[in-house]
Amino acid sequence: MMNRRHFLRTSCLGLGVGAGFASNLASFNAFAANTDDYKALVCVFFFGAMDSHDMLLPYDQTSYNQFETIREPLLAQYDAAISRRRGNLLALDGNLGGRRFAFPQEYGPLHDLYQQGDLAIVGNVGPMIEPLTRETFQSGAARRPAKLFSHNDQQSTWMASRPEGATTGWGGRFADMMQAADANAEAAFTAMSVSGNSVFLSGEDVQPFVISSNGAARVNGIDQNVTLSSPEFNDVYQEILRDTGANRANLFRRDVASVVNSSLDNNGLLAEQLALPGDPMTTFPGGRLSSQLQMVARTIARRNSLGMKRQFFFDTPGGYDTQSAKAADLPVLQADIAGYVRAFYDSLVEMGVENSVTTFTASDFGRTLGVNGDGTDHGWGSHHMVLGGAVNGGQIHGDVPPPELGHNQDAGRGRLIPQLSVDQYAASIGSWFGLSEGELNDAIPGLGSFDRSALANLF
Repeated sequence: MMNRRHFLRTSCLGLGVGAGFASNLASFNAFAANTDDYKALVCVFFFGAMDSHDMLLPYDQTSYNQFETIREPLLAQYDAAISRRRGNLLALDGNLGGRRFAFPQEYGPLHDLYQQGDLAIVGNVGPMIEPLTRETFQSGAARRPAKLFSHNDQQSTWMASRPEGATTGWGGRFADMMQAADANAEAAFTAMSVSGNSVFLSGEDVQPFVISSNGAARVNGIDQNVTLSSPEFNDVYQEILRDTGANRANLFRRDVASVVNSSLDNNGLLAEQLALPGDPMTTFPGGRLSSQLQMVARTIARRNSLGMKRQFFFDTPGGYDTQSAKAADLPVLQADIAGYVRAFYDSLVEMGVENSVTTFTASDFGRTLGVNGDGTDHGWGSHHMVLGGAVNGGQIHGDVPPPELGHNQDAGRGRLIPQLSVDQYAASIGSWFGLSEGELNDAIPGLGSFDRSALANLF
């Protein structure tokens, strides 16, 4: 039976739910996706560029002494209560070639997850076209991404493998594959952003379904009380917006009416679901990202009633451009993110889906190991966190260059040349999500330039 809701959900005109008929005919790989169970990905993107040198700190005495020597002008500015002195750090189990590492004490809630095996670190990830070293970078013997060290361009390159102006991201392309495999009864909610429109969740067919920390968008005059509003006015206004009963010869007007109808239907459906009992009882701390992640948790709680098997969420804490005032600003941001993410993980445990949801971090780029006075400058490679019950946690995957200047992965001033590409990072995450090798190569065109086994043990 073909009804209007099914048509809007599977047509290329619905809001964020286009089937892309021609695209699907050309992409038979999409039907290989494994969607038997429920899985969700949650990307936490640190806008402004997280200083991963200040997230994963050296802990063995030799490495710490090297780090302290380079960063002493900045370390001296930290308050005694939130010092980066070695005695205040939270040591992590495991080592790399005898070197040990630690979290800052603000990461206490995440330290617990690492120690219990539910959080992993992926070392020195960044956008690349092909593998690079200091020698090939300086000589120009290997290709490098365009517009390095630019915030907007590297945000886009992380999300879409191209500088600003890209139209699809790898998250959206993953969602395309899941939609083509008919993973979800309500396809509109396959890719959901709690942070506005983003190229990251834009696919060839799928567009991100944007919600706020309060839930589905509300329309003045229909869903909310406005001056002179009345039920009669609301009904008439909705008819006008929906273009109800019109038989328009103009295709553009018909397309617009279809998009508006789809939008109103999907917003109404999500609002209805969120109004029902079923929210996780876990207490979230206050704050912008906290409310975003709480909304993600509330949406995941409705996965069964919405008929969802695969979802991809996007959240963006900002404020990480710590080019100045780092010692004052970054510890506060770190304490916030640790509390927010831990509350989110606890809500997943409460719902019994901690093994079905993987949260991972991303950022514009890393920052320099060298300091500029009271901050650090734009970098390139950075270390990231991946957490969830399915993650092979309690260890560092990949490599972490030594805390010194001039090593083989130093592009200058401690700016890390990535040893793992975003493509490898994305492929490991996508494989867990259920994409086949063919789908991964379709969704990540540059993947063939890198060793797929590098993160084989992340899950």
